[in-house]
Amino acid sequence: MTQNEFSADPTDEARAPARYRELPKKWRIVMATMTALAIFLATNQIFNLGSFVGYVMLDSRYMYLVTGVMLCMVFITFPGTKHSLTHVPWYDVLIMIAIGLIFSYFAYYAERIVLEAWEYAAPREGVWLAMVTWAIVLEAGRRAGGWPVFLIVALFSLYPTFADSLPSVVAALSIPIPDVAIFHVLGEESLFGIPMRVFAQLVFGFLIFGVSLQFTGGGPFFINLAFALLGHLRGGPAKVSIFSSGLMGSMSGGPISNVLTTGPLSIPAMRRIGFSKEYASGVEACASTGGVFMPPIMGATAFVMASFLNVSYVTVAVAAIVPSILYFFGLYMQIDAYAARRGLRGLPEEDLPNLKTVFKDGWYFIAVFAALIWMLVYLQREAVAPFYATALLLVINQFTKHRLDLPRLMQLVTSMGKLLAELAGILAAIGLIIGGLAVTGIAGTIANDLVYLAGENILILLLMGALTSFILGIGMTVTAAYIFLAIVLVPALTNSGLDPLASHMFVMYWGMLSFITPPVALAAFAAASVANVSPMRAGMEAMRLGAIIYFVPFFFVFNPALLLQGTLLENLQALSTALIGVALVSAALQGYLIGVGDFGSGLVASIIRFLTGISGLTLALPAGGLFGFSQLLLLLIAAMLLLAAIFLYRFSVGPNGKGPDETLS
Repeated sequence: MTQNEFSADPTDEARAPARYRELPKKWRIVMATMTALAIFLATNQIFNLGSFVGYVMLDSRYMYLVTGVMLCMVFITFPGTKHSLTHVPWYDVLIMIAIGLIFSYFAYYAERIVLEAWEYAAPREGVWLAMVTWAIVLEAGRRAGGWPVFLIVALFSLYPTFADSLPSVVAALSIPIPDVAIFHVLGEESLFGIPMRVFAQLVFGFLIFGVSLQFTGGGPFFINLAFALLGHLRGGPAKVSIFSSGLMGSMSGGPISNVLTTGPLSIPAMRRIGFSKEYASGVEACASTGGVFMPPIMGATAFVMASFLNVSYVTVAVAAIVPSILYFFGLYMQIDAYAARRGLRGLPEEDLPNLKTVFKDGWYFIAVFAALIWMLVYLQREAVAPFYATALLLVINQFTKHRLDLPRLMQLVTSMGKLLAELAGILAAIGLIIGGLAVTGIAGTIANDLVYLAGENILILLLMGALTSFILGIGMTVTAAYIFLAIVLVPALTNSGLDPLASHMFVMYWGMLSFITPPVALAAFAAASVANVSPMRAGMEAMRLGAIIYFVPFFFVFNPALLLQGTLLENLQALSTALIGVALVSAALQGYLIGVGDFGSGLVASIIRFLTGISGLTLALPAGGLFGFSQLLLLLIAAMLLLAAIFLYRFSVGPNGKGPDETLS
């Protein structure tokens, strides 16, 4: 196997989801042109270029223009029905013309809309145009996010019109449809609320950077680097999947697209050394899902969270470091234990890429990442940092073997447009949920009702929140589910005394769990399609492998030291005990403990697993916090449980087992 066999082209249309339209050449040119226009509008506003003539646009005018362009891109990229997968039908052209006219009107009257408060009293034509825009945004949400997004958004955006006829717990004064429409479209709390503002002012640049990184060879470089570093270890290809899929997920921000990019390489490599199809699918699904919350690039959700909390993005990224370390460390330890039990060795050295060659070919990717982190953390230039990083990457790339020619550049811009259109369509629609709750003032009432239903018991409230987050995550994207819960559920958590950052992170993490949890484990199902295995069996393996993430959110809510919110000593203490605890939980899940050996099978082995797992959970549980347990008490309990497990192993399982193994590969 040569180095090139580990490389993947992220632009391979064969792996692109069928929901994207296969555009003819003329529409690809239109798409590239609109993408370039959107990028120009964004850079002009973010860098305050004054359109090169000294004219600085109002933020509202910019939002109307850039949103109008990207909504047009939605109707080019996503077909309305299965009958228009290869062409743009006449009705989509009419919708785009309507978008152009309506949003040009709004942009032209931007000053009047703000000064005369059109969101409460607009002229007749403004009302009618707002109602048409409302319908268009709903359809854009359906195309970009699917029917679940459409139905949820339609329900909550229309909620103010029938709120007075609902049960008292969710009732509010009803508002006429025209008044709701102008609030949604002409105000700053609905269509142009937090989701779209964050997208247009912060997320935009990071999306461009992520796509550019993949098109210039960043994906193949990180995959080759992973194989060169980890491919020779026992269970090597699976450990490679953790590293490469984590990095790719951080770039793409989407579990499913991540699986379809790295899965065709990692899954066959895992199968080659003896991993089952189900296990290989589960590993890829978990690694790809985990990449979404791995710093420094965590996808749109982290930026929206920073805006809700009114903190810098770096604050959110730093808080995510320890949970992501625990998640990927748990995966690594489980894979190592699985490989040790079954004697699965790594790939031969001669079949792996040469580390020196890989680094020589792609050193600049690491340099660009370092520059991005420096600009984010040291210079604190969150909005402009990804643009500078993208420019640096593209300039250096033109002096390498990955340099872009004109067709490839057009393909890059078109792919940027697809991603921008998808997120714009979803976030524009999700903004209507915020508007529907804001105009009625029901959000605060729901928060108080949730606290009341939980009987002021924080643990019950967290379990309710976890279940709600999971259910919403089944039908919505992580970002969409998070935004809804940040409005409805997080205030209830914070009103109960929980840390605001921990509460926001909690609902984000649980919203992602639907990607690896049956019955709707979309990331696992995507991996199963690559591995040609039963989706449900792949989902069950992914759920078991990702078990750590089911506990980690509760840990950092109970003690924010796991989000690096405590003192240095508290942070180090929480991290060290959590790492050991996660290692023990991983050993229990896989039935193998380093330094002890294979637990075997049967009733006694199950008891050993149980004792080891509870020991790990006890050790990972942070001291102090809401439970108030002392660190010494937790250590004593964990030690006694672990010693009991080892004692039982030595006298019952050891003689028939595979013997102790003190190596970690």
